[in-house]
Amino acid sequence: MTHAAAIIVAAGRGLRAGGPVPKQWRPLAGRRVIDWTLERFAIHPRVGRIVLVLHPDDLAAWPEQPGIETVAGGDSRSASVRNGLDHLAGSDVANVLIHDVARPCLSEALIDAVLDALITRPAAAPALPVTDALWRGRDGRVAGAQDRAGLYRAQTPQGFDLKAILAAHRAHPGPADDDVAIARAAGLDVSIVPGEESNLKITHAPDFARAERILRAGGPAQKMDIRIGNGYDVHRFGPGDHVMLCGVAVPHHRGLQGHSDADVGLHALTDAIYGALAEGDIGRHFPPSEAEWKGAASDIFLRHAVELAASKGFEISNLDLTLVCERPKIGPYATAMRESVALITGVAPERVSVKATTSERLGFTGREEGIAAIATAALVKP
Repeated sequence: MTHAAAIIVAAGRGLRAGGPVPKQWRPLAGRRVIDWTLERFAIHPRVGRIVLVLHPDDLAAWPEQPGIETVAGGDSRSASVRNGLDHLAGSDVANVLIHDVARPCLSEALIDAVLDALITRPAAAPALPVTDALWRGRDGRVAGAQDRAGLYRAQTPQGFDLKAILAAHRAHPGPADDDVAIARAAGLDVSIVPGEESNLKITHAPDFARAERILRAGGPAQKMDIRIGNGYDVHRFGPGDHVMLCGVAVPHHRGLQGHSDADVGLHALTDAIYGALAEGDIGRHFPPSEAEWKGAASDIFLRHAVELAASKGFEISNLDLTLVCERPKIGPYATAMRESVALITGVAPERVSVKATTSERLGFTGREEGIAAIATAALVKP
């Protein structure tokens, strides 16, 4: 399969959409606008390279990400696109998709439609036919009507043969409304593919609410990413006068032994989150061979797992923990443990379950040699 490249234009500084920062950096449905847009192309199997065009002031602050190449934008959208095209010049890329960062709701099917059209045409772009009546206005009054036959609302991504659009940009004397205008000025035949109503461009403040509704609903042809992880941990009893369980000191005539504070409940919950992320276990992130974790409070580990999930775009939907032991009795402390886990993770208490059971005097827990914990975590990426 021949892969295309995508140029994401994100160098604008416009603030018409409101807020203190350009719209691409504003939050939207739990992430930033730019994160949604980049993901659309990053997960598409026919897109092999992504070139992100940023304002020079934003380049230094952009964290390096695998698969994302960055270039500085120019003093106009056309100049920014040309910088992205120049970056790809001389590569083995055959086709390029040029997309506005402010359109985060496009579907995989729309990208496919543009790429399919490029099989037989040098250029293709999505558009929607104009269905509303059109007026000409003067001084705030209707001055006449405009025939809407054959009129379309242009969208992105606009797709092109890379060599053809690069030559067109280099030959174009100045700015243009979009890349289709530059392609047509160079004589390229541009095919129209059906656009999507959901592929809106965020321009004004109310557009954020509409885009959020689309994304929260799953977006066009988009599946919610749901992860389930399990955690299991065991610690033996030793000398002591209490055990730490879920961040709560529970009085007992023996303590739990471990490299850290041996909080078996928090360890199981931490591993459940790491498991959902396919990120190994506590030992991978906090090796017991490292002295700095000797006696450490286990909420450090759980907070790290929560932060790692958030960095990957996941929210914790719920946590479920079962403690297995004969003694100490967990019931009197279960509410405090639940509240402690909620405080550490930022998950609402009604989404945290802490319960206990015995092993009917069977096995090491039945012989009161230690405590076991089993945890499940559900993570959701909207």
